[in-house]
Amino acid sequence: MNSSFCVNGKAQLKDQKLLRSTVDGLKVLRKQRNLTQEDFYNDTGIHISRVETGRVNVTLSTLKTILDYYQVPLSVFFQSINL
Repeated sequence: MNSSFCVNGKAQLKDQKLLRSTVDGLKVLRKQRNLTQEDFYNDTGIHISRVETGRVNVTLSTLKTILDYYQVPLSVFFQSINL
């Protein structure tokens, strides 16, 4: 189900199912590599805990940076998650 939220006074869409599937997939990738959230932050400067909790509507640019770190193409990642 789509819902919306405001950022800087502007409404943005937030698809809860897509977001949940994405963050679950990112958690799997991190855990498969035996990385802590702190390890990930130290390597990338990205607060992955904010992403993995679904508190933020992750941008495609941030998602690509995360997946580049894991050496997983966007297309492969989206094929692997439950949408």
